[in-house]
Amino acid sequence: MFPFDPILRSTEAERLVIKAEGRLYHRFRPAPYYGGIATADAVGCSFLCAYCWNYSRNENPAGQGQFHEPQEVASLLLDIARRRHFHQFRVTGSEPILGEASLDHVAKVIQLIFDKRPDSVFILETNGLMLGHHREFAGRLKFKKLAVRVCLKGVDPESFEKITGARADYFEHPLAGLRALQEAGVEAWPALMEDLFTQDEINELKTRLVNLGIRSELELESLEPYPHVLENLRRRNLSPR
Repeated sequence: MFPFDPILRSTEAERLVIKAEGRLYHRFRPAPYYGGIATADAVGCSFLCAYCWNYSRNENPAGQGQFHEPQEVASLLLDIARRRHFHQFRVTGSEPILGEASLDHVAKVIQLIFDKRPDSVFILETNGLMLGHHREFAGRLKFKKLAVRVCLKGVDPESFEKITGARADYFEHPLAGLRALQEAGVEAWPALMEDLFTQDEINELKTRLVNLGIRSELELESLEPYPHVLENLRRRNLSPR
């Protein structure tokens, strides 16, 4: 099973989680992150990251939730925001861009949110893989108040493969996706799970980003030590610092 071709996995996952204009979601909730944000938890990913809190649903996404069309997703998120006095929105728990159909879906959700709440901010969390594979996708995310967080999954090809389960030769794809976003004028920045790397490794990644012309600071996030996460890390011979 490991390592796998993540482009092929993205295509297969999209077939399972997209039906007409609908996408598979397993819940909608308020979340404390970013100071308070209306959150849609979708299903289906191009990677199988060892530290993913939604691992089992992404491993086998078929039947994990219900299909919702963009109008339904937007309405549910807007209702959460209204009740909690939030002005931020996001889709998480999965990869929002598995291919053209899922890109169309999430772009419609974003547009519907901004149509109703032009003062809001939408944070799109992505692994950047398909944005690097199809660089033209970046131009379809040019919304005034969209912020794209590109979650990098390693500091080099070897760590990328161990963490994601995807082939090491795809390590550069998310970096290319991040650069494509910035070249298209989309606000975007990189993030990394710092617990799995030394400071020297993190510094080397920062240097790589600068050399690629990435114009953003590297956000460092902390591991959520759920039991299944720690077990998955152990199985892949990965140890949090």
